[in-house]
Amino acid sequence: MLAVSNDLIEQIKKHIEDAYPEEGAGFLIGVDGEAKKIISLPNAREDEARHNRFLITPEEYLKAELTADRLGLSLIGVFHSHPDCPNIPSEYDREWAQPFFSYIISRVDNGRTVGHRSWRLMEDRSKYEEEEIKIS
Repeated sequence: MLAVSNDLIEQIKKHIEDAYPEEGAGFLIGVDGEAKKIISLPNAREDEARHNRFLITPEEYLKAELTADRLGLSLIGVFHSHPDCPNIPSEYDREWAQPFFSYIISRVDNGRTVGHRSWRLMEDRSKYEEEEIKIS
């Protein structure tokens, strides 16, 4: 289970709706399956691919790791949007994912967020399993 405050969900929602019709993305920082902070990121993909792909640069990853360390927390996951399509992981998502991270995928239809789902990649990287999101 992934615990996320309503405030963080609202921050995610704002970021991904602002990014629409492109994918928006960022990191989840927390501890023991509870997100305490998000880091919203620009989509570093080339312009023509941003509508259905996101890219997090190594520099952004390092900055997020350092921020988490400074706060006494850890990177626990990634969030991103699927504009105008189901919020289930794609094969592309699976290829780039890491086991042990939570992956919130939010569906954004016509610029409005319509749902959030969270997924975890199996340790053997074969598939995702959906995990419950507890929003409080």
